[in-house]
Amino acid sequence: RPYLKQKKTMPNDDTPLLGSASKPGSLAPLDKESMKSFSICLGVSQILVLAAFKIVCNMSTDLNNVQYYNLLLGIEIMMFVGFGYLMTFLRWYGLGAAGLTLLITCYGMELALLFEPLFQNWWEKQIQIDLIALMNANFAVAALLISFGALIGKINPLQLWLLITIETAVYCFNKRVILSKWLNIMDYGGTIIIHEFGAYFGLACAYMIGKPKDASKEKSSTVSDVFSIIGTAFLWIYWPSFVSGTLPIGSISAQRAIVNTILSLLGATVTAFALSPLVNEMRLSPVHAQNATLAGGVSIGVTANLNLGPFGALLIGSGAGFLCTIGYAYVQPLLEAMIGLHDTCGVGNLHGMSSIFGALVSALLPIWISDAGAPKTQLAGLAMTLAVAIPSGALTGKLMTFLKDEEEVPLADDSSYWEVADDFEANTSQ
Repeated sequence: RPYLKQKKTMPNDDTPLLGSASKPGSLAPLDKESMKSFSICLGVSQILVLAAFKIVCNMSTDLNNVQYYNLLLGIEIMMFVGFGYLMTFLRWYGLGAAGLTLLITCYGMELALLFEPLFQNWWEKQIQIDLIALMNANFAVAALLISFGALIGKINPLQLWLLITIETAVYCFNKRVILSKWLNIMDYGGTIIIHEFGAYFGLACAYMIGKPKDASKEKSSTVSDVFSIIGTAFLWIYWPSFVSGTLPIGSISAQRAIVNTILSLLGATVTAFALSPLVNEMRLSPVHAQNATLAGGVSIGVTANLNLGPFGALLIGSGAGFLCTIGYAYVQPLLEAMIGLHDTCGVGNLHGMSSIFGALVSALLPIWISDAGAPKTQLAGLAMTLAVAIPSGALTGKLMTFLKDEEEVPLADDSSYWEVADDFEANTSQ
Protein backbone atom coordinates (compact mmCIF):
# COMPACT_ATOMS: atom_id res chain seq x y z
CA ARG A 1 0.00 0.00 0.00
CA PRO A 2 1.37 3.43 -0.88
CA TYR A 3 1.36 4.74 2.68
CA LEU A 4 3.97 2.16 3.62
CA LYS A 5 6.63 4.71 2.70
CA GLN A 6 4.73 7.78 3.88
CA LYS A 7 5.16 9.60 7.14
CA LYS A 8 2.18 8.94 9.39
CA THR A 9 -0.03 11.87 10.34
CA MET A 10 -0.72 11.94 14.05
CA PRO A 11 -4.36 12.76 14.82
CA ASN A 12 -5.03 15.52 17.33
CA ASP A 13 -7.60 15.44 20.12
CA ASP A 14 -10.37 16.53 17.74
CA THR A 15 -9.73 13.76 15.22
CA PRO A 16 -12.73 11.41 14.84
CA LEU A 17 -12.26 7.68 15.28
CA LEU A 18 -11.52 6.81 11.66
CA GLY A 19 -11.39 10.24 10.08
CA SER A 20 -10.11 13.75 10.71
CA ALA A 21 -11.31 17.15 11.81
CA SER A 22 -14.36 18.57 10.08
CA LYS A 23 -14.50 21.19 7.37
CA PRO A 24 -18.11 21.77 6.31
CA GLY A 25 -18.99 21.48 2.65
CA SER A 26 -16.17 19.13 1.66
CA LEU A 27 -18.19 15.98 0.96
CA ALA A 28 -17.54 13.93 -2.17
CA PRO A 29 -19.98 14.11 -5.12
CA LEU A 30 -22.97 11.73 -4.96
CA ASP A 31 -24.30 9.90 -8.03
CA LYS A 32 -27.97 9.65 -7.10
CA GLU A 33 -28.90 7.61 -10.18
CA SER A 34 -26.27 4.99 -9.32
CA MET A 35 -27.56 4.72 -5.75
CA LYS A 36 -31.13 4.49 -7.00
CA SER A 37 -30.13 1.67 -9.36
CA PHE A 38 -28.36 -0.07 -6.47
CA SER A 39 -31.50 0.04 -4.32
CA ILE A 40 -33.64 -1.32 -7.15
CA CYS A 41 -31.22 -4.11 -8.11
CA LEU A 42 -30.67 -5.23 -4.52
CA GLY A 43 -34.38 -5.02 -3.74
CA VAL A 44 -35.37 -7.06 -6.80
CA SER A 45 -32.64 -9.59 -5.98
CA GLN A 46 -34.03 -9.97 -2.47
CA ILE A 47 -37.53 -10.61 -3.84
CA LEU A 48 -36.14 -13.32 -6.12
CA VAL A 49 -34.21 -14.86 -3.22
CA LEU A 50 -37.38 -14.89 -1.13
CA ALA A 51 -39.25 -16.67 -3.94
CA ALA A 52 -36.47 -19.25 -4.32
CA PHE A 53 -36.38 -19.92 -0.57
CA LYS A 54 -40.14 -20.43 -0.59
CA ILE A 55 -39.99 -22.91 -3.47
CA VAL A 56 -36.83 -24.97 -2.95
CA CYS A 57 -35.70 -24.61 0.70
CA ASN A 58 -36.67 -26.56 3.80
CA MET A 59 -35.49 -26.42 7.40
CA SER A 60 -33.41 -29.49 8.19
CA THR A 61 -34.66 -31.78 10.95
CA ASP A 62 -31.30 -33.54 11.35
CA LEU A 63 -30.03 -32.82 14.85
CA ASN A 64 -26.57 -34.31 14.30
CA ASN A 65 -25.15 -31.00 13.08
CA VAL A 66 -26.34 -28.86 16.01
CA GLN A 67 -22.97 -29.31 17.68
CA TYR A 68 -21.35 -27.30 14.87
CA TYR A 69 -22.85 -24.03 16.18
CA ASN A 70 -19.74 -23.01 18.11
CA LEU A 71 -17.63 -23.42 14.97
CA LEU A 72 -20.20 -21.51 12.92
CA LEU A 73 -20.15 -18.71 15.48
CA GLY A 74 -16.36 -18.41 15.22
CA ILE A 75 -16.51 -18.32 11.43
CA GLU A 76 -19.19 -15.63 11.41
CA ILE A 77 -17.12 -13.54 13.83
CA MET A 78 -14.29 -13.82 11.28
CA MET A 79 -16.55 -12.52 8.51
CA PHE A 80 -18.28 -9.66 10.33
CA VAL A 81 -15.59 -8.52 12.75
CA GLY A 82 -12.31 -9.97 11.45
CA PHE A 83 -12.59 -9.04 7.78
CA GLY A 84 -14.63 -5.93 8.53
CA TYR A 85 -12.11 -4.38 10.89
CA LEU A 86 -9.05 -5.65 9.02
CA MET A 87 -10.09 -3.44 6.11
CA THR A 88 -10.57 -0.30 8.21
CA PHE A 89 -6.92 0.62 7.64
CA LEU A 90 -8.04 3.31 5.19
CA ARG A 91 -8.41 6.47 7.24
CA TRP A 92 -11.58 7.80 5.59
CA TYR A 93 -13.23 4.50 4.71
CA GLY A 94 -14.32 3.00 8.03
CA LEU A 95 -18.01 2.82 7.09
CA GLY A 96 -17.19 1.41 3.68
CA ALA A 97 -14.97 -1.29 5.18
CA ALA A 98 -17.12 -2.46 8.10
CA GLY A 99 -20.52 -1.52 6.66
CA LEU A 100 -20.13 -3.07 3.22
CA THR A 101 -18.66 -6.18 4.82
CA LEU A 102 -22.04 -6.57 6.51
CA LEU A 103 -23.83 -6.37 3.15
CA ILE A 104 -21.41 -8.74 1.41
CA THR A 105 -21.74 -11.32 4.16
CA CYS A 106 -25.54 -11.32 4.32
CA TYR A 107 -26.36 -11.07 0.61
CA GLY A 108 -23.53 -13.46 -0.27
CA MET A 109 -24.80 -16.05 2.23
CA GLU A 110 -28.30 -15.90 0.77
CA LEU A 111 -27.00 -16.54 -2.74
CA ALA A 112 -24.57 -19.25 -1.68
CA LEU A 113 -27.32 -21.15 0.12
CA LEU A 114 -29.06 -21.37 -3.26
CA PHE A 115 -26.18 -21.65 -5.74
CA GLU A 116 -24.09 -24.31 -4.00
CA PRO A 117 -26.88 -26.93 -3.91
CA LEU A 118 -27.74 -25.95 -7.49
CA PHE A 119 -24.31 -26.99 -8.74
CA GLN A 120 -24.16 -29.96 -6.37
CA ASN A 121 -27.38 -31.71 -7.40
CA TRP A 122 -29.12 -29.24 -9.75
CA TRP A 123 -31.94 -28.80 -7.22
CA GLU A 124 -33.16 -32.34 -7.79
CA LYS A 125 -34.43 -32.31 -4.23
CA GLN A 126 -35.31 -29.68 -1.65
CA ILE A 127 -32.42 -27.70 -0.18
CA GLN A 128 -31.97 -28.53 3.50
CA ILE A 129 -30.87 -25.47 5.46
CA ASP A 130 -28.82 -26.49 8.49
CA LEU A 131 -25.65 -25.39 10.25
CA ILE A 132 -23.40 -27.10 7.69
CA ALA A 133 -25.18 -25.25 4.88
CA LEU A 134 -24.73 -21.96 6.74
CA MET A 135 -21.06 -22.77 7.29
CA ASN A 136 -20.51 -23.45 3.59
CA ALA A 137 -22.28 -20.19 2.79
CA ASN A 138 -19.82 -18.38 5.05
CA PHE A 139 -16.96 -20.01 3.16
CA ALA A 140 -18.35 -18.53 -0.06
CA VAL A 141 -18.56 -15.14 1.66
CA ALA A 142 -14.89 -15.43 2.60
CA ALA A 143 -14.01 -15.61 -1.11
CA LEU A 144 -16.17 -12.55 -1.76
CA LEU A 145 -14.52 -10.56 1.03
CA ILE A 146 -11.08 -11.50 -0.25
CA SER A 147 -12.00 -10.17 -3.70
CA PHE A 148 -13.46 -7.05 -2.10
CA GLY A 149 -10.08 -6.44 -0.50
CA ALA A 150 -8.52 -5.86 -3.92
CA LEU A 151 -11.31 -3.43 -4.83
CA ILE A 152 -12.13 -1.67 -1.58
CA GLY A 153 -12.56 2.06 -1.93
CA LYS A 154 -12.71 1.90 -5.74
CA ILE A 155 -16.21 0.58 -6.50
CA ASN A 156 -19.69 1.90 -5.81
CA PRO A 157 -22.52 -0.10 -4.17
CA LEU A 158 -24.09 -0.94 -7.55
CA GLN A 159 -20.81 -2.42 -8.78
CA LEU A 160 -20.51 -4.32 -5.51
CA TRP A 161 -23.99 -5.82 -6.01
CA LEU A 162 -22.92 -7.10 -9.41
CA LEU A 163 -19.67 -8.49 -7.99
CA ILE A 164 -21.45 -10.43 -5.24
CA THR A 165 -24.07 -11.81 -7.61
CA ILE A 166 -21.68 -13.07 -10.27
CA GLU A 167 -18.80 -14.18 -8.08
CA THR A 168 -20.99 -16.25 -5.77
CA ALA A 169 -22.31 -18.23 -8.75
CA VAL A 170 -18.84 -18.76 -10.24
CA TYR A 171 -17.34 -19.70 -6.86
CA CYS A 172 -20.03 -22.33 -6.25
CA PHE A 173 -19.56 -23.73 -9.76
CA ASN A 174 -15.80 -23.98 -9.35
CA LYS A 175 -16.10 -25.58 -5.91
CA ARG A 176 -18.87 -28.08 -6.57
CA VAL A 177 -18.42 -28.97 -10.24
CA ILE A 178 -14.72 -28.59 -11.04
CA LEU A 179 -12.89 -29.11 -7.76
CA SER A 180 -15.29 -31.58 -6.12
CA LYS A 181 -17.03 -33.58 -8.87
CA TRP A 182 -14.37 -33.54 -11.58
CA LEU A 183 -11.12 -33.45 -9.62
CA ASN A 184 -12.06 -34.31 -6.03
CA ILE A 185 -9.14 -32.35 -4.58
CA MET A 186 -8.20 -32.41 -0.92
CA ASP A 187 -8.74 -28.96 0.61
CA TYR A 188 -10.67 -28.92 3.89
CA GLY A 189 -9.38 -25.48 4.90
CA GLY A 190 -10.11 -23.71 1.63
CA THR A 191 -6.59 -22.78 0.53
CA ILE A 192 -7.41 -23.44 -3.14
CA ILE A 193 -11.20 -23.39 -3.07
CA ILE A 194 -11.58 -20.12 -1.16
CA HIS A 195 -8.35 -18.12 -0.91
CA GLU A 196 -6.88 -18.74 -4.34
CA PHE A 197 -10.20 -18.25 -6.09
CA GLY A 198 -11.12 -15.09 -4.16
CA ALA A 199 -7.69 -13.53 -4.60
CA TYR A 200 -7.35 -13.97 -8.35
CA PHE A 201 -10.99 -13.22 -9.11
CA GLY A 202 -10.59 -9.94 -7.23
CA LEU A 203 -7.23 -9.13 -8.80
CA ALA A 204 -8.63 -9.69 -12.30
CA CYS A 205 -11.51 -7.35 -11.46
CA ALA A 206 -9.08 -4.77 -10.09
CA TYR A 207 -6.96 -4.94 -13.24
CA MET A 208 -9.97 -4.31 -15.49
CA ILE A 209 -11.21 -1.41 -13.34
CA GLY A 210 -7.76 0.16 -13.35
CA LYS A 211 -5.87 2.45 -11.02
CA PRO A 212 -7.84 5.22 -9.31
CA LYS A 213 -7.20 8.71 -10.64
CA ASP A 214 -7.43 10.30 -7.20
CA ALA A 215 -5.60 8.20 -4.63
CA SER A 216 -4.87 11.03 -2.23
CA LYS A 217 -6.95 9.38 0.50
CA GLU A 218 -5.18 6.03 0.29
CA LYS A 219 -3.51 6.46 3.63
CA SER A 220 -3.95 5.36 7.20
CA SER A 221 -4.03 7.00 10.60
CA THR A 222 -2.77 5.69 13.91
CA VAL A 223 -6.32 4.84 14.96
CA SER A 224 -7.29 3.15 11.70
CA ASP A 225 -4.14 1.01 11.81
CA VAL A 226 -4.94 -0.07 15.37
CA PHE A 227 -8.50 -0.96 14.40
CA SER A 228 -7.15 -3.00 11.50
CA ILE A 229 -4.86 -4.95 13.82
CA ILE A 230 -7.89 -5.68 16.02
CA GLY A 231 -9.47 -7.27 12.95
CA THR A 232 -6.27 -9.27 12.47
CA ALA A 233 -6.49 -10.52 16.05
CA PHE A 234 -10.07 -11.73 15.58
CA LEU A 235 -9.14 -13.52 12.36
CA TRP A 236 -6.08 -15.08 14.02
CA ILE A 237 -8.05 -16.36 17.02
CA TYR A 238 -10.90 -17.91 15.04
CA TRP A 239 -8.96 -19.16 12.01
CA PRO A 240 -8.75 -22.72 13.43
CA SER A 241 -12.58 -22.82 13.43
CA PHE A 242 -12.55 -21.84 9.76
CA VAL A 243 -10.05 -24.55 8.80
CA SER A 244 -11.59 -27.36 10.86
CA GLY A 245 -15.23 -26.37 10.33
CA THR A 246 -16.31 -29.19 8.01
CA LEU A 247 -14.30 -31.96 9.70
CA PRO A 248 -16.09 -34.33 12.10
CA ILE A 249 -16.14 -32.84 15.60
CA GLY A 250 -14.00 -34.85 18.00
CA SER A 251 -12.07 -36.61 15.24
CA ILE A 252 -8.29 -36.83 15.02
CA SER A 253 -8.47 -34.91 11.72
CA ALA A 254 -10.26 -32.02 13.41
CA GLN A 255 -7.73 -31.92 16.24
CA ARG A 256 -4.85 -31.97 13.77
CA ALA A 257 -6.45 -29.16 11.77
CA ILE A 258 -6.82 -26.96 14.85
CA VAL A 259 -3.32 -27.59 16.19
CA ASN A 260 -1.64 -27.34 12.77
CA THR A 261 -3.42 -24.07 12.04
CA ILE A 262 -2.36 -22.49 15.33
CA LEU A 263 1.25 -23.60 14.85
CA SER A 264 1.26 -22.30 11.28
CA LEU A 265 -0.12 -18.93 12.41
CA LEU A 266 2.57 -18.77 15.09
CA GLY A 267 5.27 -19.35 12.50
CA ALA A 268 3.87 -16.75 10.12
CA THR A 269 3.54 -14.13 12.85
CA VAL A 270 7.04 -14.47 14.23
CA THR A 271 8.58 -14.61 10.75
CA ALA A 272 6.67 -11.52 9.61
CA PHE A 273 7.85 -9.52 12.62
CA ALA A 274 11.44 -10.71 12.13
CA LEU A 275 11.49 -9.77 8.45
CA SER A 276 9.48 -6.55 8.56
CA PRO A 277 12.25 -4.15 9.70
CA LEU A 278 14.66 -5.58 7.13
CA VAL A 279 12.37 -4.66 4.23
CA ASN A 280 10.92 -1.45 5.71
CA GLU A 281 13.86 0.82 6.56
CA MET A 282 14.40 -0.78 9.97
CA ARG A 283 10.89 -0.05 11.23
CA LEU A 284 8.07 -2.52 11.89
CA SER A 285 5.31 -2.07 9.30
CA PRO A 286 1.65 -2.07 10.39
CA VAL A 287 0.79 -3.60 7.01
CA HIS A 288 2.95 -6.64 7.71
CA ALA A 289 1.52 -6.99 11.22
CA GLN A 290 -2.02 -6.72 9.90
CA ASN A 291 -1.66 -9.18 7.04
CA ALA A 292 1.47 -11.32 6.83
CA THR A 293 0.80 -12.64 10.33
CA LEU A 294 -2.26 -14.42 8.88
CA ALA A 295 -0.50 -16.02 5.92
CA GLY A 296 0.07 -19.25 7.81
CA GLY A 297 -3.68 -19.75 8.12
CA VAL A 298 -4.09 -19.39 4.36
CA SER A 299 -1.32 -21.82 3.43
CA ILE A 300 -2.04 -24.54 6.00
CA GLY A 301 -5.71 -25.04 5.09
CA VAL A 302 -5.11 -27.53 2.30
CA THR A 303 -2.97 -29.81 4.48
CA ALA A 304 -4.18 -28.99 8.00
CA ASN A 305 -5.95 -32.33 8.56
CA LEU A 306 -2.76 -34.33 7.87
CA ASN A 307 -0.14 -35.55 10.32
CA LEU A 308 2.38 -32.83 9.51
CA GLY A 309 4.00 -32.88 12.92
CA PRO A 310 4.71 -29.69 14.89
CA PHE A 311 7.80 -28.93 12.81
CA GLY A 312 5.96 -29.29 9.52
CA ALA A 313 3.10 -26.99 10.51
CA LEU A 314 5.47 -24.37 11.93
CA LEU A 315 7.63 -24.56 8.79
CA ILE A 316 4.68 -24.05 6.44
CA GLY A 317 3.54 -21.02 8.43
CA SER A 318 7.04 -19.55 8.53
CA GLY A 319 7.38 -19.94 4.77
CA ALA A 320 4.01 -18.30 4.18
CA GLY A 321 4.86 -15.39 6.47
CA PHE A 322 8.15 -14.89 4.65
CA LEU A 323 6.56 -14.92 1.18
CA CYS A 324 3.71 -12.62 2.20
CA THR A 325 6.02 -10.03 3.73
CA ILE A 326 8.24 -10.06 0.63
CA GLY A 327 5.10 -9.70 -1.47
CA TYR A 328 4.00 -6.55 0.33
CA ALA A 329 7.48 -5.05 0.25
CA TYR A 330 8.48 -5.81 -3.34
CA VAL A 331 6.00 -7.79 -5.47
CA GLN A 332 2.92 -5.60 -5.04
CA PRO A 333 4.69 -2.30 -5.87
CA LEU A 334 6.37 -3.99 -8.84
CA LEU A 335 3.07 -5.24 -10.27
CA GLU A 336 1.48 -1.83 -9.86
CA ALA A 337 4.40 -0.13 -11.61
CA MET A 338 4.69 -2.67 -14.44
CA ILE A 339 1.09 -3.55 -15.32
CA GLY A 340 -0.97 -1.02 -13.37
CA LEU A 341 -2.49 -3.59 -11.01
CA HIS A 342 -3.84 -1.65 -8.03
CA ASP A 343 -4.51 -4.04 -5.13
CA THR A 344 -5.89 -1.96 -2.25
CA CYS A 345 -5.49 -4.51 0.55
CA GLY A 346 -2.72 -6.55 -1.02
CA VAL A 347 -4.79 -9.73 -1.34
CA GLY A 348 -2.33 -10.95 -3.95
CA ASN A 349 0.22 -11.30 -1.16
CA LEU A 350 -1.84 -12.62 1.75
CA HIS A 351 -4.29 -14.80 -0.15
CA GLY A 352 -2.78 -15.21 -3.62
CA MET A 353 0.87 -16.04 -3.00
CA SER A 354 0.11 -17.86 0.26
CA SER A 355 -2.55 -20.05 -1.35
CA ILE A 356 -0.28 -21.02 -4.23
CA PHE A 357 2.47 -21.85 -1.75
CA GLY A 358 0.07 -24.02 0.25
CA ALA A 359 -1.21 -25.77 -2.87
CA LEU A 360 2.33 -26.59 -4.00
CA VAL A 361 3.12 -27.97 -0.55
CA SER A 362 0.05 -30.21 -0.78
CA ALA A 363 1.33 -31.57 -4.10
CA LEU A 364 4.73 -32.41 -2.58
CA LEU A 365 3.53 -33.94 0.69
CA PRO A 366 2.69 -37.39 -0.76
CA ILE A 367 6.45 -37.95 -0.93
CA TRP A 368 6.46 -38.15 2.88
CA ILE A 369 2.80 -38.72 3.86
CA SER A 370 0.87 -41.60 2.28
CA ASP A 371 -2.67 -40.20 2.76
CA ALA A 372 -1.88 -36.71 1.49
CA GLY A 373 -3.75 -37.03 -1.80
CA ALA A 374 -2.60 -37.18 -5.41
CA PRO A 375 -0.03 -34.58 -6.53
CA LYS A 376 -1.47 -34.32 -10.05
CA THR A 377 -4.95 -33.75 -8.64
CA GLN A 378 -3.78 -30.99 -6.33
CA LEU A 379 -1.85 -29.27 -9.11
CA ALA A 380 -4.84 -29.60 -11.42
CA GLY A 381 -7.01 -27.95 -8.78
CA LEU A 382 -4.51 -25.11 -8.49
CA ALA A 383 -4.40 -24.60 -12.27
CA MET A 384 -8.14 -24.98 -12.88
CA THR A 385 -9.00 -22.49 -10.15
CA LEU A 386 -6.73 -19.93 -11.79
CA ALA A 387 -8.27 -20.78 -15.18
CA VAL A 388 -11.75 -20.13 -13.81
CA ALA A 389 -11.09 -17.20 -11.45
CA ILE A 390 -9.01 -14.96 -13.71
CA PRO A 391 -11.20 -14.91 -16.86
CA SER A 392 -14.46 -14.73 -14.91
CA GLY A 393 -13.01 -12.02 -12.67
CA ALA A 394 -11.82 -10.04 -15.69
CA LEU A 395 -15.25 -10.32 -17.34
CA THR A 396 -16.97 -9.23 -14.14
CA GLY A 397 -14.56 -6.31 -13.82
CA LYS A 398 -15.31 -5.26 -17.38
CA LEU A 399 -19.04 -5.37 -16.70
CA MET A 400 -18.50 -3.34 -13.55
CA THR A 401 -16.86 -0.55 -15.56
CA PHE A 402 -20.21 0.09 -17.25
CA LEU A 403 -21.74 0.79 -13.82
CA LYS A 404 -19.22 3.33 -12.61
CA ASP A 405 -20.26 6.77 -11.41
CA GLU A 406 -20.61 9.48 -14.01
CA GLU A 407 -18.38 11.80 -12.00
CA GLU A 408 -15.02 10.58 -10.74
CA VAL A 409 -15.01 10.13 -6.96
CA PRO A 410 -11.95 9.99 -4.69
CA LEU A 411 -10.58 6.63 -3.64
CA ALA A 412 -11.76 5.36 -0.25
CA ASP A 413 -14.05 8.25 0.73
CA ASP A 414 -17.03 7.29 2.89
CA SER A 415 -18.93 10.44 1.97
CA SER A 416 -19.18 9.24 -1.64
CA TYR A 417 -22.01 6.84 -0.70
CA TRP A 418 -22.67 7.14 3.05
CA GLU A 419 -24.38 9.71 5.20
CA VAL A 420 -21.47 10.79 7.37
CA ALA A 421 -21.30 12.51 10.73
CA ASP A 422 -20.55 16.22 11.10
CA ASP A 423 -16.95 15.55 12.13
CA PHE A 424 -16.09 13.95 8.80
CA GLU A 425 -13.78 15.74 6.39
CA ALA A 426 -13.96 14.26 2.92
CA ASN A 427 -11.42 16.10 0.82
CA THR A 428 -8.40 16.62 3.04
CA SER A 429 -4.93 17.09 1.72
CA GLN A 430 -3.34 15.38 4.69
